[in-house]
Amino acid sequence: MIRWLLSFLFIANLASAQVTVDPARTSVSDGWWTLEVAMGLDRITPYRVFTLDDPRRLVLDVEGASFGGLDAGALLSGDRATDVRFGPLRPGWSRMVVDLAEPLVIAQAGMVRTDAGADLSIVLERASAAEFAAAAGAPPDPGWDDVTGFDPDAAAALAASEDFVVVIDPGHGGIDPGAFQGGIKEADLMLILGAELAVMLNAQEGVQAVLTRETDVFVPLSARMTFARQVGADLFISLHADALGEDDVRGASVYTLSSDGGDAAGQRIVERHERGDLLAGVDLNNAEDRVATALMDLARARTGPEGKRVADALAASMQSQGVTMNTRPRREGQFVVLTAADFPSVLIEAGFLSNAQDRAFLATPEGRARIARAIRDTVVLLAR
Repeated sequence: MIRWLLSFLFIANLASAQVTVDPARTSVSDGWWTLEVAMGLDRITPYRVFTLDDPRRLVLDVEGASFGGLDAGALLSGDRATDVRFGPLRPGWSRMVVDLAEPLVIAQAGMVRTDAGADLSIVLERASAAEFAAAAGAPPDPGWDDVTGFDPDAAAALAASEDFVVVIDPGHGGIDPGAFQGGIKEADLMLILGAELAVMLNAQEGVQAVLTRETDVFVPLSARMTFARQVGADLFISLHADALGEDDVRGASVYTLSSDGGDAAGQRIVERHERGDLLAGVDLNNAEDRVATALMDLARARTGPEGKRVADALAASMQSQGVTMNTRPRREGQFVVLTAADFPSVLIEAGFLSNAQDRAFLATPEGRARIARAIRDTVVLLAR
């Protein structure tokens, strides 16, 4: 059985141009005791494919591909796949994730040149749960998760500097768009807010701000934390704007890490923000162990109380800037991005995209500037 497949084809001048995916030649359909994934491309390009367990899913990465013309609902036929999603993953690569209804392992995978360009074909065959688990896992590829695009030498220089380093983490991105309401996508809005905040912070003497992502790409949660450590973060700020089923909940709040999961509402928000790694096909093996270790470290470190003091100051500063705050402006939750033991970290829910007033506030430069000024004022006090 094929555990995973990498196809890095070194063909001149192919990597720089965008690859077009033909919807008419692309499908996810049942075969005779198989699941068959077909993708029609306008030319041959590198790709990689593998399966992941818990839940079972097929992951297909294609270099240079644009999935903009695909309709997820139109691709699926049969019962062996329950859902399909796709989007940008990292600079130059896009990803398709197919949820599997039963254990299926990769039996065949290949790309051939055709008159129309190229056809990529993947055939999965039935297997036992044990066989699926044994075959699942991302391929070994050192550096694949280094998606921030930040120069290693610049990261080392930043870590060695005496400046107060703030890592700004715009939530979601790429194949994980986050909430979407009123024509506004959370990933895009938080990237705008993050960039505006970085400009404001970098204007302060002795402060340097960097972003975990600068474009609409997917960055795994673990990679965001690794990046923060590489640049020697003194403070980590994650930015989000959630959406709920009801529109009467509104206002900003600031989260710090809880040791017990926090309240039920907070836990639901954690699940919504962190399902992106799952949806995007990240291998989550041992993730719970990493979180548990971080929690134990945090209990022995100074960063936990520091993070709470920062969060309290941020909430007060946002209120003084005229930002509408939630009825509970200070909350706790078990977000992965809050588990670091070596620097204080907070997560800011800037508002709810499901609330028209919050959405209108966050859509304006002045609304976002109020939040950025509140963060700037807090950081300036910390950096003294």
